[in-house]
Amino acid sequence: MSTHHGKEGVVKFGANTVAEVTEFTVEEEIDTADTTVMGSVAKTHKPGIPGWSGSLSCFWDEGDTTGQAAATIGASLTTNLYPEGTATGAKYLSGTATITGVSVGVAKDGIDTRTIQFLGNGALSHATAS
Repeated sequence: MSTHHGKEGVVKFGANTVAEVTEFTVEEEIDTADTTVMGSVAKTHKPGIPGWSGSLSCFWDEGDTTGQAAATIGASLTTNLYPEGTATGAKYLSGTATITGVSVGVAKDGIDTRTIQFLGNGALSHATAS
């Protein structure tokens, strides 16, 4: 079994790498419809429509015009998330996402941060870098 260190991670909007990323998360989910009937001893269900969402955090870099600055609320961006880097053969997640939230954090004794939240618009693909 192979493991990877978080330092290998990369996030791209289209072909543009987002600068200063410190972490990202992606969540896949699926709706379910309850099919339980009277007299059942346990709940049953049918899977419905899948979806995905996520967020990324980075140190704020106002000069990153094709990455961080492209992530404005309402923007629709091709989002590529590489947990193990971008080398040939690396697995990654890709899909179109709508930016649903952007926040900036400032602390008197820390580095300014930016958090970007997104919601998948269509399927999330599991791909391999070539």
